[in-house]
Amino acid sequence: MQLTVTRDTFRLAEAFTISRGSRTEAKVLTVRCTAAGGGEGRGECVPYARYGETLESVAAQIECLGEDLTRAALQDLLPAGAARNAVDCALWDLEAKRRGVRVWELAGLQAPGPEITAFTLSLAAPEDMRVAAAKHAERPLLKIKLGGEGDMARLEAVRAGAPDAPIIVDANEGWSVGEYSELAPHLVRLGVQLVEQPLPAGEDHMLAEIARPLPVCADESCHDRDSLPGLRGKYDVVNIKLDKTGGLTEALALRAAAAAEGYGIMVGCMVGSSLAMAPAVLLAQGAAFVDLDGPLLLAEDRDVPLSYDAEGVHPPDAALWG
Repeated sequence: MQLTVTRDTFRLAEAFTISRGSRTEAKVLTVRCTAAGGGEGRGECVPYARYGETLESVAAQIECLGEDLTRAALQDLLPAGAARNAVDCALWDLEAKRRGVRVWELAGLQAPGPEITAFTLSLAAPEDMRVAAAKHAERPLLKIKLGGEGDMARLEAVRAGAPDAPIIVDANEGWSVGEYSELAPHLVRLGVQLVEQPLPAGEDHMLAEIARPLPVCADESCHDRDSLPGLRGKYDVVNIKLDKTGGLTEALALRAAAAAEGYGIMVGCMVGSSLAMAPAVLLAQGAAFVDLDGPLLLAEDRDVPLSYDAEGVHPPDAALWG
């Protein structure tokens, strides 16, 4: 078996901003896993500086892997993160193609269908966010990036632009305890359904002490099953992302474990192409919240992209993945 890693860049339709910065491109790594007897599987990952990852460091992790590789062995060879994700998903894809079945069948899952996904409005000035909200007011779920001074004005502006749209918000660790406590009643008043990661990971212990008038979702605080003990009493929902779990194998296990402990499930993504979202569509089946809008933010995508329509994001064609 041979692994190859390439760098790919996809232009964004417009600049995407969160509390940690802005970008105009999605820079990803594509892994191709080619079997000696024929067949190729693909996976994509998005190295994330928040977790100490770079394109170079993640590529180096992948290139150190040997040729005799299985999904089971991979779980011990690499830690949870972007490198393991791309390889794990490529191995799933390869096995499905060599056996002439779909990945959902290999995983023992029900046949997937479309899932309603959030559409993300990036952090901007209140008036700009109002205009963006009005432009996308008919979407079934809006996700609002917050986490800076003036967030109350942004919230009011978005609600004014999209008075009837369901809304979730993501602070990306950008609030203090005091800021969150002050904003929380207004989130409820404005009909916000969920708040993601209001406090920094590692500094979120106060979530167990203060009121949580709306569901709070762990994102940066939740990576894989080992994260679950640290979330108890602080979070109501977990955001499962393949680049955090290190692939579909661990993501499916995390979903089952989190659901068994009573957490709501959200399935999210980094800003990547349809190849990165494709495995997550299987994971997202029946989730309380789905945020797989990466391709909707791009100006260009893979040759066989995912399909999005009024029903949501559809499962991938086998020519793309799985």
